[in-house]
Amino acid sequence: MSLTEKLAELKAQNLAKIPKDAQKIMLADLEKLAKSDLVENAPKQGDTLKDFTLPNHNGETRHLATLRQNGPVVIIFYRGGWCPYCNMELHAYQQALPDIKAAGATLVAITPELPDASLTTAEKHGLEFEVLTDQNSTYAREIGIVFTLSQELRPIYTSFGIDIEGHNGKNQFDLPLAATFVVDTNGTIAYAFVAADYTLRADPADVVKALRSLKK
Repeated sequence: MSLTEKLAELKAQNLAKIPKDAQKIMLADLEKLAKSDLVENAPKQGDTLKDFTLPNHNGETRHLATLRQNGPVVIIFYRGGWCPYCNMELHAYQQALPDIKAAGATLVAITPELPDASLTTAEKHGLEFEVLTDQNSTYAREIGIVFTLSQELRPIYTSFGIDIEGHNGKNQFDLPLAATFVVDTNGTIAYAFVAADYTLRADPADVVKALRSLKK
């Protein structure tokens, strides 16, 4: 089963558990985000992706410009380890990591979660690729893929046992859109996936296909 199919199945299971009134608020919020110009104005295939300088959970700095020197870079933006769709995505990319490496690429994930939280996520899933902290979603905002969790949604997330501030820091409710980019050695985006719907993610098979096309 592909990641896309697994995510659809997870969405159906989760919807069955969510009260109708909460579903209504969540759907309205999602539609509002979809109608915004965030996705339309996000980085696209053929654009140059702005370089980043971000720390991993050990405080070691990683530069996109340096990573690109070794080959293409796959960049996944995810909301946090509290998000079941993100966790499913990370697991799928861990499984696809051998194919990604075979294509000569480096895989990194970027999250607004503080280092301790991102380390917990990495350890939980046995991730063999680096997770970088984009504190306050600064980099994601620079490339135009950030939204703020609405006031209406915050108590709903709290009722689900999700403490956004506990993961991201006090008063930090900014989150990245579901986004994945493949960047070539020149910094040009060879593949882009950006969605307002957080239950949708780039399928690793599509990313691997894009990487292999770069080698031709």
